Amino acid sequence: MRIVAGDFGGRRLKAVPGMATRPTTDKVKEALFNIIGPYFDGGRSLDLFAGSGGLSIEAVSRGIDQAVLIDRQYAAIKTIQDNVAVTKVPERFEILKRDANRAVQELADRGDQFDLVFFDPPYAQQKIVAQMTRLRELHLLTPTARIVCETDQKAQLPDNIEGFHFIERRDYGITELTIYGLGSEDE
Repeated sequence: MRIVAGDFGGRRLKAVPGMATRPTTDKVKEALFNIIGPYFDGGRSLDLFAGSGGLSIEAVSRGIDQAVLIDRQYAAIKTIQDNVAVTKVPERFEILKRDANRAVQELADRGDQFDLVFFDPPYAQQKIVAQMTRLRELHLLTPTARIVCETDQKAQLPDNIEGFHFIERRDYGITELTIYGLGSEDE
């Protein structure tokens, strides 16, 4: 596993030990960033099920100003810390060991907003639609926010979710990427 492109491109990342997380492959990561924009001009990202932190680190490498990474597993938090250290800019990352729902409320209480959100929850525990709705209700998303969902093909996320518009869906083996924007397409 490595950082594919940007300021930190080519640097190696660790995977979380054990079978509790599955890292996003470099192929899927590269395809994802080609869809949502290969590079960013600032902004903030949120990763609610950060695992190794690879998606957020890639986003910062490609121009996101700051990333907030959430995971509830100690092994994941330790791995994220090690991977962030590889970037040599730890100040651009905030790492929180929390349950996703608790973290969302804390971020809302602080008045945070995000331009890019990653959802890559454990496949057996997907509540993505409800969590997206909660982010919108708590005003955690900027008007141009993009939401990236990495699931297995059984998840079958809907094209229509109230308050969001469907952008694209792509399959990569057992992995499916579904991307949404905030609001309607006309906004």
